[in-house]
Amino acid sequence: MVVALIVILTIVAFVVVDLVLRVLLKKARETRLQKEREEALDIGLKLDVSEESPSLKRVELDNPKARILAVDDEEIVLGSFRKILVLAGYAIDTVETGSEALGLIRQNDYDFVFTDLKMPEMDGVEVTKAVKHLRPDIDVIVITGYASIETAVETVSYGAMAYIEKPFTEDELLAFVKKALIKRQANLEKNMRHKIRLVKPGTSASSSKFELNVPAGIFISPQHAWAKILSNGAVQIGLDDLVRKVFDKVDEVVLPNVAQKVNKGDTLFSIKYGDYSLDIPAPLSGKVIAVNSEHAEHPEWLAVKPFDLSWMCGIEPSDLAGELPGLKIGRDSVDWYQQEIDRFHDLAGAITKQDTGEDTDDVQQLTVEQYVELLDSFAKPFRQTEDPA
Repeated sequence: MVVALIVILTIVAFVVVDLVLRVLLKKARETRLQKEREEALDIGLKLDVSEESPSLKRVELDNPKARILAVDDEEIVLGSFRKILVLAGYAIDTVETGSEALGLIRQNDYDFVFTDLKMPEMDGVEVTKAVKHLRPDIDVIVITGYASIETAVETVSYGAMAYIEKPFTEDELLAFVKKALIKRQANLEKNMRHKIRLVKPGTSASSSKFELNVPAGIFISPQHAWAKILSNGAVQIGLDDLVRKVFDKVDEVVLPNVAQKVNKGDTLFSIKYGDYSLDIPAPLSGKVIAVNSEHAEHPEWLAVKPFDLSWMCGIEPSDLAGELPGLKIGRDSVDWYQQEIDRFHDLAGAITKQDTGEDTDDVQQLTVEQYVELLDSFAKPFRQTEDPA
């Protein structure tokens, strides 16, 4: 009994010590980071960068959360921006005129331009228009007083992301910038086209919905299923990354029965999105020897599961040598995926233009009906079995 008590107390003491050390280390890191930012702020204010712009003051940080350019004709406002944002982890350039700001965005990459609305010579409306014309990739945020709210709202129609009303507290500014950064990151990811990632030994698969994993050594069928040959001769088959991430949210997975015999081209499993169902043909002939029932129980997990855990079923192939040449592997599969990605985005653009008259391949802007139409159009070519010849 005494020994058991000593063991329990030892474990508790170890847990407490570990927790205390973690807290102390975290606090030490935060203190060190704060000191580094304070030093960067002090150094930045002493730097001479007047060759770039007469009123420019710059504070650089290692791995900043974002790079910000602030323009305001009041130095006291710019000083507050520098202190608040630098200590919060943002790199910042500040200038006092709109013309200087436009010169800087031609030379530097910024995530945000904060511009005061009321300034002499060039006001915030003109700055907004010019920034969005010269650098549409930079998000503009307008700083305004209560009396100019209507004009600030107008800048949104010229491309400004948002406006912030002054005076504001430190906490209000930080909360606003954090929210703007989240929105920017979401917009950037939304507008990304899918990229292809060839996953080799020692390279981890990407969980990003805009990066397609194509593991080396795994065969891909033109019907968007993958096949992995196991050491015992069986083959695991799953849904490829393109369709898996295009669907984003799967409502239902229909799996085959164990011992079921399938021929190449027969429906092997199905995934459903609302009322829409996509049947995935078998890439190989054989007998089903295992199914991943987890997908039937939790279909929503399919989009976030690591690639190798997204297998649907295992089969015992009946003609592996004869049917394997019809599948793609390695660089051939990467080239084929690029063609499929281009086809997908071309279809998205055509469907959007057909219904709205606008040219865009942004899938996120499609309605549910347009999205289902896109899925159906994209799936048509690979619903057909390959010509045996």
